[in-house]
Amino acid sequence: MRRRRTGRAAGSEPYAGPPSGRERRGSDGGREEKEGDELEPREVARLAAEAAADKKARDVVALDVGDLLVVTDYFVLATGATDRQVRTIAEEVEKRLKERAGVRAIGREGEREARWVLLDFVDVVVHVFQPGERDFYRLDRLWSDAPRLELPAEVTNASGEGAAAEGAAEGGAGEQPPS
Repeated sequence: MRRRRTGRAAGSEPYAGPPSGRERRGSDGGREEKEGDELEPREVARLAAEAAADKKARDVVALDVGDLLVVTDYFVLATGATDRQVRTIAEEVEKRLKERAGVRAIGREGEREARWVLLDFVDVVVHVFQPGERDFYRLDRLWSDAPRLELPAEVTNASGEGAAAEGAAEGGAGEQPPS
């Protein structure tokens, strides 16, 4: 697991970052690893993608940006058609990661306007866009060097329906580029 790099004050202990879903405070206030069936960041990203797809998100993609960035391991990108759907997708992702992986978001941005909601889970950052914002910022292209995480068929089928139909209408197969 990669950790965020942060500075530290002179004479202080190195900052290990906020507790992720894998760590908790011990009785002495220090960090200790949770025992049990903890999910790796890859699995947390898949779980986030599945949650987004369950709320009818389109174009769900998970990118392994860990070798390109020091701040996180995975980006999950999803598109909702309206501000209401963007909020619903973000809420479902947050709820599912908390319930099934014990991971809480340490940051949440853009909820008020709901054109681009960002959920920061330390090892996984989830971006939920409206179509105009996703097209404008083009994170898919910006991070095109990042390998795509293979997602379950029900996620790619649910999120690829619109893209596949558009690709077929234009004479293409609607396939994703190879990873």
